[in-house]
Amino acid sequence: MSHRLFVAIRPPECIRDALIDRMEGLEGANWQGEDQLHLTLRFIGDADGPLAEDIAESLATIGMESFTLALAGVGHFERRGRPHTLWAGVMASKELLALADRVESACRRAGCAPETRKFAPHVTIARLNRSTVPIGQWIARNGDLRSEPWAVEAFTLYESHLGRGGALYEPVVRYQLKPA
Repeated sequence: MSHRLFVAIRPPECIRDALIDRMEGLEGANWQGEDQLHLTLRFIGDADGPLAEDIAESLATIGMESFTLALAGVGHFERRGRPHTLWAGVMASKELLALADRVESACRRAGCAPETRKFAPHVTIARLNRSTVPIGQWIARNGDLRSEPWAVEAFTLYESHLGRGGALYEPVVRYQLKPA
């Protein structure tokens, strides 16, 4: 059986609430649900049972102290010149980059192909399509998005289940970081 996997940090409730407060005023945007808000460290994709188990075991070897993150601004990703994703930025830190590197190394040790995309810390807040109105005004109104720092105390291996109502993310294994 194949599993669609990714590794992510789940922001605390206060950060998710702050993001949800910004999810309005853009006709045609498909806003993420509260249960979908996360910062992806590594998208893995489809993995069969043995590979999924190897990934879970390899991720368990990551030893790092907890650290803090904060939201910083908003932006979008484009595909073929058209915006397709709105995101909230996450201030990059050396600890976040180190964790992403360690997750990448663990995935490779388990047998995953190397990630080819550059790590861009963000939390996806909406998916866009051709019916979405222009995003410039929304970006301008929300560009000041900032948050107080929050403690990152764990990261999680998730399984993504795609369905008619969008993706459902199921936590598979939660990995605690050491107290700072």
